[in-house]
Amino acid sequence: MKLALLGFGTVGQGLAEIIERKKESIQKETGVNLDIVAISDVMKGAIYNPNGLNVTKTLEAIKTGGHLSYYPDEKNLVRGKDSFATIEETNADVIVEVTYTDVKTGQPAIDHCKTAFQCGKHVVLSNKGPVALAFQSLTELAQKHNVRFGIEGTVMSGTPALRMPLTSLIGNDITEIRGILNGTTNYILTKMEEGFPFEDALKDAQEKGYAEADSTSDIKGYDAKYKVVILANTVLGFPLQVDDVECIGIDTISMEDIEQAKEEGYRWKLLGKITKHKSGVEATVKPEKISENDPLASAYGAVNAIQFDCDLAGSITLTGAGAGRLETGYSLLIDILNIARNQL
Repeated sequence: MKLALLGFGTVGQGLAEIIERKKESIQKETGVNLDIVAISDVMKGAIYNPNGLNVTKTLEAIKTGGHLSYYPDEKNLVRGKDSFATIEETNADVIVEVTYTDVKTGQPAIDHCKTAFQCGKHVVLSNKGPVALAFQSLTELAQKHNVRFGIEGTVMSGTPALRMPLTSLIGNDITEIRGILNGTTNYILTKMEEGFPFEDALKDAQEKGYAEADSTSDIKGYDAKYKVVILANTVLGFPLQVDDVECIGIDTISMEDIEQAKEEGYRWKLLGKITKHKSGVEATVKPEKISENDPLASAYGAVNAIQFDCDLAGSITLTGAGAGRLETGYSLLIDILNIARNQL
């Protein structure tokens, strides 16, 4: 299976590292041979070899000079294809979409997906934007062209927040989904419980790489809101829109709120919640004070957790990493392998 990577930042490099390390064992265990044939990144350049790129040399090029121009010349190597040319003009079977996406428009990832589907190519991605904003239309387009759309990494990275309910919980009527869907805010709230003021907790999260320099999307709850929309559309099959979700961030929580909750045996968490009613669903993202005995209360630091209330299986809670270089790369790998095995 030949792969083209659009974007070669943290996540793209994470997937490349996994393939470099696991290629032989993956082929032995699954029969799937993975080759990266193309990479196109706006900042780092673009390379394509129909016979496959040397992943070790690709990673060395970025480590050495931060640019794919440091990748050595070789037979059949082509340089300089932009993202759309990489989709249209390479022999890739799967387009791995890991570019930076504007969450307000979902671009350029939405157009990347459309182009790939129209070219008869599968897509896997970790971008929330296209799935939150255009899930229905993209799914229909993929089906029209008989290709697959892998989106596991959009909610909890390598933790199977989508695949588990869609496969292991199939047959259940899931009446409510609630979860800690943003590791940055969970880390900040945990530090505040330890006595750090909000600004100090945020600074610490940024220094450790859990929060971006501009952490507005996390702090205000926007990141979690997009994930709630994805869960509603994929797991519950309800066409929820971003504007349908009530959203309140953690910047409304004071140290006094934290201390009072601790005295009462409660903890503050930023929860994304979807409750199914006969007439539809109600969806919110907001800080909630939950009991220390609540299964979600045990998620500390940058960890994510999600709970599914099922009519047959009861309440099922899944906890794991919601971000990370290798974790998100792994989520892409799982989708790729399932496409290869026709099980997505």
